[in-house]
Amino acid sequence: MLINSSSKTYTLDEYRALEETAEFKSEYHDGAIIPMSGGTINHNRIVRNLIRILDTALRQQPYEVFSSDLRLWVPPHRKGLYPDVMVIAGEPVLNEQRTDEILNPCLIVEVLSKSTSGYDRGDKFLYYRSIPQFQEYLLVSQSEYFIEHYVKTGENQWLLREYRGSDTQIELSSVGVTIVIRDLYEGVNFELPE
Repeated sequence: MLINSSSKTYTLDEYRALEETAEFKSEYHDGAIIPMSGGTINHNRIVRNLIRILDTALRQQPYEVFSSDLRLWVPPHRKGLYPDVMVIAGEPVLNEQRTDEILNPCLIVEVLSKSTSGYDRGDKFLYYRSIPQFQEYLLVSQSEYFIEHYVKTGENQWLLREYRGSDTQIELSSVGVTIVIRDLYEGVNFELPE
């Protein structure tokens, strides 16, 4: 979740210096620092499950799974973002040789909340689409068995598939992994409020 911050403008170096010692993560939006709030129990369960599934499936393959602790730099939009989960094919491309900023995910996953779903589907997806290596985007609901799955099919073309129900399978073409939705939602309690 993003929280509005002051109207002060920061340089990228000022932001990075603040982020290195900050107790909480913040996104960088071309001079603005936008604090992020924490996730819910269900949000964290979904992220944990997905990382476990992907990490196991991609062992000894040329892919690496990263959590939201690693910042994604999106140069055309001057954004420093923290996707919930990213997968990189091959070696991470570091921004300015920084080990806390990468440039090249092929798969990005965001777990939706009421406060961020519009941003994740809209502007954030627009920013992500400017990344040349980016091929696949999952938007995972934490309140029901529902996933929106975008796959790049050509220049400026994306195919949307929607998945509902716990027994449905998702084919992640960018990494060659199949996920059963039930496994992704293991331990999630839909009775809990967001």
